[in-house]
Amino acid sequence: MPNAMQAIRAIRAIGHDDHLSVVGHLDELRTRLIVSLIAIGVAFGICFWQNHALLHLIDRPLAQQTQQQVKDGHGPLGATYTVQRSARDVAVQLKAVVGVLHSPSLHIPQSAQASLSHAGNQLDRDIKHLSAPPQGDRPVTLGIGEPFTTTITVSLIFALILALPVVLLQAYGFLMPAFDPPQRGVVRPMMAAIPVLFVAGVMFGYFVVLPAAVHFFQNFNSGQFNVLVQAAPYYKFAATTLLAMGLVFQVPVGVMAITRGGVVTPRQLRKNRRYAILGCGAVAAFLPGDVVTLLLETVPLYLLFEGSVLLATITERRSKRRAPRTEPGLTEAG
Repeated sequence: MPNAMQAIRAIRAIGHDDHLSVVGHLDELRTRLIVSLIAIGVAFGICFWQNHALLHLIDRPLAQQTQQQVKDGHGPLGATYTVQRSARDVAVQLKAVVGVLHSPSLHIPQSAQASLSHAGNQLDRDIKHLSAPPQGDRPVTLGIGEPFTTTITVSLIFALILALPVVLLQAYGFLMPAFDPPQRGVVRPMMAAIPVLFVAGVMFGYFVVLPAAVHFFQNFNSGQFNVLVQAAPYYKFAATTLLAMGLVFQVPVGVMAITRGGVVTPRQLRKNRRYAILGCGAVAAFLPGDVVTLLLETVPLYLLFEGSVLLATITERRSKRRAPRTEPGLTEAG
């Protein structure tokens, strides 16, 4: 019971004027870390429980590309699918021949009729199996324990994403007492925007960047290689791409931080926006894709920059409006 009361006391809201000892700060930090780890653990349990759905979700950009390659007959799976289609065509032709021989007008003996009927049924089953869509919608594993370790890795990545709001809330609660009330009014919206922008970046990466990257790499000089996508490298690449886009979408928070910190002014940012366009284009060019994908990636990044500058300008104007109200009070006090 005393430990529970200490934990509740450690994570309670601490005011700017409250004074804590070094031990008190460390105790609060420990408790918040424990809460964050519990949140990650619960999220990991849910993600591991639903690992089939998660793997299917992250495999989807790969499936759309690899299945097209298999249909075109590229790689080992494409060669297998070509043989499969040829076997199906032969089975269909044999089925037609059996149908002709099974005709009553030919007066075939009863024993032969039974054999033809059995062969026809077998051919129907074979045609059904051979008509299956092309495989290749899942990456391959080579090691005996790779399916398990890869599933654990993917579950952990998704768990970190799901638990991010709780982790940020604990970081917010630990850092906020260091700011006075006016500063909290500035920092609080930025802290609240971080998880929202991160999720938006991950969604943009999943629906735009990752499919374009898979398409680019899978088709680059593919005629010279037998392409088989390994699970661990693919999931690492996908996680890196999604994480990178989540971080890139933190541009508004960075712009607000440097403008509120006095490093640059919104006017300077507006004046040098051509460099921002070049920077967004450079980031988009660094990401794999074709010309169309380059434009699809550059435009949202530049819109993020313009939105950040607009928000910084509005904040600066509000600060200037409040400044004259406080200056007389300071003069009288002096």
